[in-house]
Amino acid sequence: MTFHHHNVVSIPVKLSLLTLALMTAPLAMAQAAGWYAGANLGQSNATIDDARITSGLLGNGLVAGPFNNTERDRGFKLFGGYQYNRYFSVEAGYFDLGKFGFTTTTTPTGSLSGDIRLKGLNLDAVGTLPISEKFSAFGRIGVTYAHANDSFTGTGAVNVLDPNPSSRKTNLKVGLGLQYALTDALSLRAEIERYRIDDAVGNKGDVDLASLGLVYRFGGKRPTPVAREYTPPPVIVAQAPPPVVAAAAPVPAPQPAPVFVPAPVKVSFSADSLFDFDNAVVKPAGRAELDKLAADLRGVDYDVINVTGHTDRIGSHAYNQALSTRRAQAVSSYLVTSGDIPAQKINAQGVNGSDPVTKPGDCVGRKTTPALIACLQPDRRVDIEVTGKR
Repeated sequence: MTFHHHNVVSIPVKLSLLTLALMTAPLAMAQAAGWYAGANLGQSNATIDDARITSGLLGNGLVAGPFNNTERDRGFKLFGGYQYNRYFSVEAGYFDLGKFGFTTTTTPTGSLSGDIRLKGLNLDAVGTLPISEKFSAFGRIGVTYAHANDSFTGTGAVNVLDPNPSSRKTNLKVGLGLQYALTDALSLRAEIERYRIDDAVGNKGDVDLASLGLVYRFGGKRPTPVAREYTPPPVIVAQAPPPVVAAAAPVPAPQPAPVFVPAPVKVSFSADSLFDFDNAVVKPAGRAELDKLAADLRGVDYDVINVTGHTDRIGSHAYNQALSTRRAQAVSSYLVTSGDIPAQKINAQGVNGSDPVTKPGDCVGRKTTPALIACLQPDRRVDIEVTGKR
């Protein structure tokens, strides 16, 4: 009995090349990394090679009759992994592809039935391609350690010499999928995978698993919010006009008091303190810092408030420009709705990584490593510049 590929997905070479392309894409900014776990449930498919079984029976002087095959079953997998950045993760898990089998009659009178049960462990490299803030595609390539349990039963003229062979083999697996973030912690997956399988009697083939699943991301270490160089706005006290002395002669009009234009006051917040990984929604710790700033500014007659989002130099210009703009807009919206700041007096913009805090020689290297990401942390920020008077 053999199990061959059921034509559900494309040629394995194309699948592998796409996976490698995703894995080797330039790595962009990764503000956080962390562990995740999940489970998938779906349908597994194999093809029973009736022609090969018929040939084997004929070689023993038996003519096979009609076949009754079971080529589909329910499959599932449990997995856990570590995401190093928004493009790459490593995943390990347990899979159960289900049970497949056949039954046929023979001439001279007899029957032969066989089943195979497949389960095992896997270790995959997973490359992810973000499509939008919540939607992404991914590909995987990995190795499996599969346990194949075969069972054969013969009656009448069919004599089975080894009714329960089994084997444990290491093989390749590949896959493609789509993922949608339902919340910051929970995502929905749809994917199809191909498992290369050796059965217990020396045959090779493929089993496909199409499945849906959920992924839960465990909370990573949250940086402590850091506000730098914050000085309360100056208090302006208007000068009293000089006294008017009555005299017979006309008194020149007093000179107007000089107009004092206060210098803008700027405060910077670490983007890591305001937002989660690859996200533009202000998190609770960030809202607390913005509430404190709004309380300090209460009573100020605003001329203008400029909110500027910054990223570091890692990643593509287009992606980081969009992310920095969304984050500046998120902070502006929060100050308007929660800080009672007039919307017409606040401006928001993103400037990518064009205005870094770090100097050119501070953080050496182009390859994205934890050390480089930590060194460039000051560049990932949101600046708030306030011009006004009390």
